Amino acid sequence: MKSITVPATLEQLPHVQAFIEGELEANDCPMKAIMQISIAAEEIFVNIAHYAYHPDIGDATIRCQVGGDPLQVIIQFLDHGRPFNPLEREGPDTSLSAEDRDIGGLGILMVKKSMDQVEYAYEDGKNILTILKQM
Repeated sequence: MKSITVPATLEQLPHVQAFIEGELEANDCPMKAIMQISIAAEEIFVNIAHYAYHPDIGDATIRCQVGGDPLQVIIQFLDHGRPFNPLEREGPDTSLSAEDRDIGGLGILMVKKSMDQVEYAYEDGKNILTILKQM
């Protein structure tokens, strides 16, 4: 599994996306899957940047593995920030208008709907969010 570690700041998002997209393109992933994974990764990394260490800054590690038959992509996001399982949060009520809805939750809902598997664990002082996409 290849990985990068960057400060968990919004300024690092282009580096994270370049790393992930580079791995996907190098393994001939379909463009539709690359776009879905890229958007999901952006949502997850932005949440880490905004909330994991606030108001301080810490590191985030992104691990990417592409392979198998059938081809699948596994990406893990690790941080040492506050323990937080986004999968436990109740999803937004999408039947309400945008004005009547509570803020937040749409990003992780989109991640859950676009990925084949999303898992969270808190181990050894680390948040670990794993997404999996089958090709």
